[in-house]
Amino acid sequence: MAKTKTSFFCQNCGAQYAKWLGQCKSCNEWNTIVEEVIQKEEKRAWKQTSKIKKANKAVKINEIATVKEDRISTKNNELNRVLGGGLVKGSVVLLGGEPGIGKSTLVLQIALSIQKKVLYVSGEESQAQIKMRAERLKKTNENCFVLTETNTQNIFRTIEEFTPEIVVIDSIQTLHTDYIESAAGSISQIRETTAELIKFAKETATPVILIGHITKDGNIAGPKILEHMVDVVLQFEGDRNHVYRILRAQKNRYGSTSELGIYEMLNNGLNEIINPSEILISQKDTDISGTAIAATLEGVRPLMIEVQALVSTAVYGTPQRSTTGYDTKRLNMLLAVLEKRAGFRLGAKDVFLNITGGIKVDDPAIDLAVISAILASNEDEAIAQDFCFAAEIGLTGEIRPVRKVEQRILEAEKLGFSKIFISKFNKLSKDNFTIKVVKVAKVEDVFSNLFV
Repeated sequence: MAKTKTSFFCQNCGAQYAKWLGQCKSCNEWNTIVEEVIQKEEKRAWKQTSKIKKANKAVKINEIATVKEDRISTKNNELNRVLGGGLVKGSVVLLGGEPGIGKSTLVLQIALSIQKKVLYVSGEESQAQIKMRAERLKKTNENCFVLTETNTQNIFRTIEEFTPEIVVIDSIQTLHTDYIESAAGSISQIRETTAELIKFAKETATPVILIGHITKDGNIAGPKILEHMVDVVLQFEGDRNHVYRILRAQKNRYGSTSELGIYEMLNNGLNEIINPSEILISQKDTDISGTAIAATLEGVRPLMIEVQALVSTAVYGTPQRSTTGYDTKRLNMLLAVLEKRAGFRLGAKDVFLNITGGIKVDDPAIDLAVISAILASNEDEAIAQDFCFAAEIGLTGEIRPVRKVEQRILEAEKLGFSKIFISKFNKLSKDNFTIKVVKVAKVEDVFSNLFV
């Protein structure tokens, strides 16, 4: 048995030191360095084996045989899209998100829908709680086994007994191994338990789905190396006060990170949104001032979203600037451009901006829709419901081109819009769209064609 060793780890960023320090040199946080036992006894593989392995040899890249990835469909089209076609055998997927956002619901929904033998390991909930959630989802799978355990050695013994085709861990921060003497959720435990699960996944070609907690900053809790170790990192986003959720891929060794999935949280689980543009746009009987439709891109997926603005006289002298789902600093920049370059006096007025549906957008292509909604509210004039916008605003007041504008035009065309405003400098490969494409160069050009 090896001698017990200790080391010092930063609980914020995971940096390792030989001795205690008051301040972490990596993240500059104070009083975050804690001593942890890093080795209790000789480590062994997840499963004992007596086979002698030969050392790997270097091979010419041209001589390496390409093997088609064997994927398992999750029976969830949105998740399959984000993963790149399904779960790759032997892959380790890390799913993070806010508490209560629906991580466990999504994973249990998949475990009950997929026609595979699944072992659902929970370190946070009892078997009765998981059963109650399954009843709410109104799904069942006789090949789904539930284990409430936090010790990885006990988990691996159960895996050897049941030989599941997919393993779910909820959550990685609750696990601990006998080979590390520190509390569950510490830097050493997260790193070691993840390494054991990765070794198991690669040796048995069994996909492993890990659910991870996040910090108050929105990052996955634990050392940053956790995200480097796994194959796929998914982020589940959304506002708990709204029903819509967005699933993004922050890292994907088997596919693109540009795809995203959109869900609606209902009483019976997460419902896939096939055409989110129709849901994110409010249904109105009459034209109302202060609204504009933007053609945006979430990854490579075009979406039509509604921008709502309210401009009113500042009551308390100092004007307010408030946004929901949009960057407040960018709003201030656009207001300065409107006042300096276009001559609109908005400095003494309150401006409130909202992106409907509870989603957050950082695509600069919605700039034109934002200023159009602001001007419509300021003038108390309505923009036609079948007008939409896709352009960025520069500091000099020019309308700048945006990427993949033809995808945005086709999405607007599909949803029945009659006119779309884009930059004059956007080059189109064809001009036979059924929707009228209006090319503008300055903010003033938009204002003259804006209102009904």
